[in-house]
Amino acid sequence: MFSFIWWIIVGLIAGWLTGKIMSGGGYGPLMDIIIGILGALAGGFIMSHLGFAGSGGLIYTIVVAVIGAVILTLLLRLVTRGRVRQV
Repeated sequence: MFSFIWWIIVGLIAGWLTGKIMSGGGYGPLMDIIIGILGALAGGFIMSHLGFAGSGGLIYTIVVAVIGAVILTLLLRLVTRGRVRQV
C-alpha cells in the first residue's frame, strides 16, 4: 500500500515539474499524475538500459521520473498536434 502512495507522490511531483518545464499548462491534475507515473516507469526503463543503477534515493527517482515524463509529454504532443483541447 505504501509503494502505491509513493508512486502517486512521485508521479504528482514529476507531472507538476514536467508541466513547469514544458511550455503549456499541462493536462490537468489527474492526467499530470498519470503522465508522471508513466514517465517514472519509462524513465526507469530507459535509465536501466543505459546502465544506471535503480537505487539513488528520492532525488534520483524524481529526476528519472521527470525525464521520462518530459519524453512522454513530447511524444503525446506529437501525436495530438493539431487537435484543439477544450476545457
